Amino acid sequence: MAFAMPLVFSVWVALLNNFVVEKAQFTGAEIGLLQSLREVPGFLAFTAVFVLLILKEQTFAMLSLLVMCIGIAVTGLLPFEIGLYCTTVLMSIGFHYFETINQSLTLQWLHKDKAAHFMGQQLAVKSFASLFAYGSIWVLMEWLDVNYTAMYMLAGGFGLILVVFMWGFFKQFEQPSLQHKHMVLRKRYWLYYALTFFSGARRQIFLVFASFMMVEKFGYSVGQISLLFIINYVFNLIFAPKIGKWIAKVGERTALTVEYVGLAVVFVSYAMVSDAQVAAVLFVIDHLFFAMAIAMKTYFQKIADPKDIASTAGVAFTINHIAAVVIPALLGILWLSSPSAVFYIGAGFAVCSLILALNIPDEPQDGSEFRFSLKAD
Repeated sequence: MAFAMPLVFSVWVALLNNFVVEKAQFTGAEIGLLQSLREVPGFLAFTAVFVLLILKEQTFAMLSLLVMCIGIAVTGLLPFEIGLYCTTVLMSIGFHYFETINQSLTLQWLHKDKAAHFMGQQLAVKSFASLFAYGSIWVLMEWLDVNYTAMYMLAGGFGLILVVFMWGFFKQFEQPSLQHKHMVLRKRYWLYYALTFFSGARRQIFLVFASFMMVEKFGYSVGQISLLFIINYVFNLIFAPKIGKWIAKVGERTALTVEYVGLAVVFVSYAMVSDAQVAAVLFVIDHLFFAMAIAMKTYFQKIADPKDIASTAGVAFTINHIAAVVIPALLGILWLSSPSAVFYIGAGFAVCSLILALNIPDEPQDGSEFRFSLKAD
């Protein structure tokens, strides 16, 4: 699953900005609205726990991947504003439900001592899949002149084949702990919720506006954007397992502190950059820092009741997307008058995350969730 999802989703991400600009004449306002609509299913991710009343988590993950692949396959067939909004929402329903269940299963199936390293390895597998996707885009579109519609169909169709294979080939794995089938909100998880909220806000700056800047301001082509992502994922392929080991060694607080300081510097640099090559370097560094977000997941794994994991994964995705639903649309409007202000706001989000991360204890565990806080239940 870690291979299949990014293989298909990376094609959607890599083509999106060029596709909407060339075929639907999008500006920053329309791309901001599209990205806000894309995040609405993420905001509703808490409903995953109710679906689990009917489906097993592994089955739900497969169905979610299936829906995502269908949404991406039909994207090129509807190259106009309303059509793009509809296919984006369909794709996003599958994507966000899958990511919710994927996080839940990963944290349940892995031992706490091995989770960070394994998630680094998992990130390397995702990077390999993304590399394959971006390399295919570069070859097929730059050299063989394959159009957008065919590229979306190829990606979605191949993803459907992989889902059918996984459905038939893999058995249903046993759950280590019986999961709660209702909403779980606990005061002692407040720091994790807060980190998750700012992660969602900050991530939109990279996903929406850093990528859009490369196309709108610096005129990067589909092939050039794909090459940038290839560089990103080569770095992840090489360094992500090492980053996972490093997080296990230095602890979550140190890892997240390094990430948030680095991201604040990158966002301020985005606001001031005027050279296309410097922007490309910042883009790569920005992406590399996100590998350290593994630490936020392992922090939650260490403090959580095992029975809370599935429900809390859905709640966390919803919290992550409270900001993500609103920010792209609002900052898309701000982008029209001041692109640099968008990145300064992103730096502010990184600073907020840094302040929160400093409250993580040396050894997080149930009963020791933070360094400074009011008494929690």
